[in-house]
Amino acid sequence: MNVRFDRIRLGRFAESGERLARTVTIASVSFGRSLLWLLAAIIVVCGVWMLLPLSRGNGAEPAASGVAAVEPTPSGNAAAAVSPVSEAQAPAMAELGRLRISSQTWRRGGLGSKALVTFTLRNDNDYAVKDLEIVCAFARRDGSHLTDRSRVLADPVSMKSRKTFARIPVGFVNVNADQAKCSLVAARRA
Repeated sequence: MNVRFDRIRLGRFAESGERLARTVTIASVSFGRSLLWLLAAIIVVCGVWMLLPLSRGNGAEPAASGVAAVEPTPSGNAAAAVSPVSEAQAPAMAELGRLRISSQTWRRGGLGSKALVTFTLRNDNDYAVKDLEIVCAFARRDGSHLTDRSRVLADPVSMKSRKTFARIPVGFVNVNADQAKCSLVAARRA
């Protein structure tokens, strides 16, 4: 057949058409093979991911917090409502007497992954305090709880005074965190 095209000098066109058809066939076969390899790799990665254990913060069960909870009782005796975990912290919590956080704000730092808390601490006691432990609870916009972060501050707060702690890093927070509420957990006499 090429002999006929050679007579009228169209043989080159016939050869290029055959080469083009061969190239298209090779490309489609190699594309199909690479697509199969990609699919196999995705299946293997998903299988390995499913076999990995859950990390500590992603489980369906809520993580137990080491923070002692004090709930007011109808009789007004708060000491009776202290959980057994907090009995070991009783000497530290006794120092909280007239110590409170009067104002607080928070913002993101460290490319949006760290929480920086600014708060003012009022000490109405007749003694100075130090080693202040704060716990900040972070929540979504709808109010659902995300995570807790704690921090111990070694700076002393003088008696009958207030001190502002500016941009204290309390740790990494979830990207969905929209609200923060910090509480004072423990303190010692200076």
